[in-house]
Amino acid sequence: MKFEEALKKLENIISDLEEGNIPLDKAIKKYQDGLELAKKCLEQLNSAEKKIDICLKDKKEKISLKSFGQSQTE
Repeated sequence: MKFEEALKKLENIISDLEEGNIPLDKAIKKYQDGLELAKKCLEQLNSAEKKIDICLKDKKEKISLKSFGQSQTE
């Protein structure tokens, strides 16, 4: 499932739960489904974060590559 699709489903679940017009057993099921979707989204974000490199210029205009999560002082 694509990230955008999972996120949209998660948003719909949140909306349904916020309305509060569903029986408790269905609300619990939606909550569980939402937790699974949130986990999948987080995994996809973490995977994407590992793939992203940021180009940074130092004082001498030299370009260096650093991992997305890496601080600029490293």
